Amino acid sequence: MSESRFLGFRLTPITRRRLANFSRNRRGFWSLWIFLALFFLSLFAEFIANDKPLLVRYDGGFYSPVFADYPETTFGGEFLTETDYRDKFVIKLINAKGWMVWPLVRYSFDTINYGLKTPAPSPPSAQNWLGTDDQGRDVVARMIYGFRISVLFGLSLTIVSASVGVSIGALQGFYGGLPDLLGQRFIEVWAGMPMLYLLIIMASVITPNFWWLLSLMLLFSWMGFVGVVRAEFLKARNLDFVRAAKALGVSDLKIIFKHVLPNATVATITFMPFTLAGSITTLTALDFLGFGLPVGSASLGELLNQGKANLHAPWLGFTAFWVVALMLSLLVFIGEAVRDAFDPRKTFR
Repeated sequence: MSESRFLGFRLTPITRRRLANFSRNRRGFWSLWIFLALFFLSLFAEFIANDKPLLVRYDGGFYSPVFADYPETTFGGEFLTETDYRDKFVIKLINAKGWMVWPLVRYSFDTINYGLKTPAPSPPSAQNWLGTDDQGRDVVARMIYGFRISVLFGLSLTIVSASVGVSIGALQGFYGGLPDLLGQRFIEVWAGMPMLYLLIIMASVITPNFWWLLSLMLLFSWMGFVGVVRAEFLKARNLDFVRAAKALGVSDLKIIFKHVLPNATVATITFMPFTLAGSITTLTALDFLGFGLPVGSASLGELLNQGKANLHAPWLGFTAFWVVALMLSLLVFIGEAVRDAFDPRKTFR
């Protein structure tokens, strides 16, 4: 059978057919590229939305405030504290002997605009394109940073959950018997526990942060991968190639991860985009309820909560709603395209 290469990897005819089916699903194909473009841009949020200039030219020297903190005395000021580049006095000092290159949005996610002409939350203006929240922080900056942390949280949780769930499902399905029986009974009991209530209780006891929330949600999110992987292993454990490998003395771990696990990869990859969407939804819900990320963090759920609390400022709710809706829609479209691409009964013309 002929093989081709893509980015240095050898592609079998089955893989080529799956890639062709995915690319022919125009909705999923373009959703993937749009999502990757938005995520890539959000990774450089500090260069898009920041209250510090990207580059400062002063008295013959170049400075990069995005990467380093400089005291005010560096630019002819009087204090040794970190420079406030939005201060009119500092701007005048720098412009007298140089210039500054600002990012597209001159606010970070926690920057408070003290020069508002109307009480916060203020409506969209030339300074704040989507207005400000009830603390005077720029909505565009919080949207960009909130999108990034939501996607990073979802990707981290999905990858770790898939690793744990696939490993447990593989062991249950390959060995069967008592390990499978005990594992299934434990999953049935553990899955019956109210995850959201437990997360709320734990978040009220400890100070929540990114890693605490990731660990708490990992306790429950791995179970979604166990069922699909276990079913594939139960089906493949008695096939001829597995029996032949055992007769040749191949170790169980090598049979599991080299010979049987590739058969379960299809179900795992198909399930991952939907797990990612569910992880982002759960984080947004916790932030909306006030049990998510620490206070002041860039959060889409917190922006939704502000929209609920400030009905007279519709730009808050509309912005958060459309960002979350767009993100989840793209992920669902990608997941549907991946599912159809791995389905041998689906063929796109």
